[in-house]
Parts: sequence; C-alpha cells; structure tokens
Amino acid sequence: MIERIGKAQRWSDAVAVNGLVFLAGHVADKTRGQSVAAQTADVLAQMDETLAKAGITKANLVSVTIYLADMAGFDEMNSVWDRWVDSDNPPARATVESRLAYPDFAIEMTAIAAR
Repeated sequence: MIERIGKAQRWSDAVAVNGLVFLAGHVADKTRGQSVAAQTADVLAQMDETLAKAGITKANLVSVTIYLADMAGFDEMNSVWDRWVDSDNPPARATVESRLAYPDFAIEMTAIAAR
C-alpha cells in the first residue's frame, strides 16, 4: 500500500511504501534576504513536521541529500545541521551544489526514512 502525505496537485510532501518514507524536496518558506542558516533552519523544521505526519522522527532518517545553491554556504548550513541532527542516529548524507528552482533558494533537502 502506498500512503501519500501532504498531497498536492504536483507532488506529495512524502510518500510511504514498504516501510520507507520518501520526503520530497523541502525549501524554506521565507527566502528573500534570508541567510543560508535561516533557510536551513526553516527546511529542517519543515522536515520535522513532515516526519511527524508520517509518525516518525529524525531518528528514523536513513539518507538525506542537501542541495546548496552555493557551496560557500556549506559551513553555515552545517552549523544549523549539527545542532539539529540526531547525533545517536545520523543518516547517510550527501551535499552537492546545484542551481535551484528560484534564485532566492539557498538550500533544498530530500530524505528517506524508515518506519
């Protein structure tokens, strides 16, 4: 059975199937004039909400992919990530530089979690 969480016309915030939860790309709600750190905090808060809707927490994350518009923001992003991540259960992670959908987006994250 496939469960769609936060379903919209174009995508679902997450899709759960076979014990895994796939999170869609999460971007900050407020972007204009916001630092990489502020956008990272916003994205992580949204991911917490999406995971909660799936009945799990960040401790269930198995993989996270982070897309940065500019790798110059890597340390700033990590300063927020390091305070947020469950240090007892860190997921596998990749960070890449990528042109994002809108110029004001500094960061986007996708993730896979286990139920």
